[in-house]
Amino acid sequence: MENLKSRLSKLYWSFLDATYRWWPDSMWLKIVYKAKVGRQLNLRNPQTFSEKLNWLKIHDHNPRYVKMVDKYDAKEYVKDIIGHDVIIPTYGVWNHFDDIDFDSLPNQFVLKCTHDSGGIIICKDKERLDKEKARNKLESALKLDYWCWSREWAYKSVKPRIIAEKYIEDQSAGKDLVDYKFYCFHGKAMFCQVITNRSTDETIDFYDTNWVHQPFVGLNPKAHNAAKGFARPLCYDKMLDIANKLSADIGAKFVRIDLYDINEHIYFGEITFYPNGGTGSFSPQEWDYKMGEYLDLSV
Repeated sequence: MENLKSRLSKLYWSFLDATYRWWPDSMWLKIVYKAKVGRQLNLRNPQTFSEKLNWLKIHDHNPRYVKMVDKYDAKEYVKDIIGHDVIIPTYGVWNHFDDIDFDSLPNQFVLKCTHDSGGIIICKDKERLDKEKARNKLESALKLDYWCWSREWAYKSVKPRIIAEKYIEDQSAGKDLVDYKFYCFHGKAMFCQVITNRSTDETIDFYDTNWVHQPFVGLNPKAHNAAKGFARPLCYDKMLDIANKLSADIGAKFVRIDLYDINEHIYFGEITFYPNGGTGSFSPQEWDYKMGEYLDLSV
């Protein structure tokens, strides 16, 4: 019986893989949501944060969002509002991996695709870079139709490209970069999500705007809170101000502004309208509803 279920499951997903491009957004989102979250997606009367993000995919198609989610164009957008000091320097942009002029790049750099969330190569020593492995990963990412799988509308018109940018690290931390992700509702930051140790033992902590620790984990429930929490960053007020300025200018019902604090220098990361593709969850689960209360779809 188990073998039969396994075969039927493979046939089911093979059918979806072959036909997903032609499924209406609402139907496809319900399939993906059920598979990843384990609950039915309510689009008629969304209540939770994740349900409302999926509703926005269908109903909020502001053409300005396209530039904001493009990892290359977003830098120009942010620079015009905040200034160039927060922008991680870009060394070049190319349509294909073989177009990259590696001789012009420094010894350390980062390669990433402009249209997805996984196409990234971190190079700490150019002489030791496995170019074939990097080519396979980035060229595969370039072929990915990110919008079609996730139905994150803003990515539909983003041109897939590869950019090289400066490699930044916090030498005082000695570990992965700390991510400061500001959850902004209706033009105002309400929470800061702090993520550390992505490559080892991921921790996720939420703080309100007064830097009071919140009693939940999200959107990866497999992560956990940091054992000692985090001290309020010295440049937190400046980060909060940047998040508020960008969020207010964007004018979306919800947007997440990602920033880094490297030796008290703030860098812009990216702008995200649909964290975890709208399929993330909170622990305890009640916070999916509580967070959803901040997102008013009627205005």
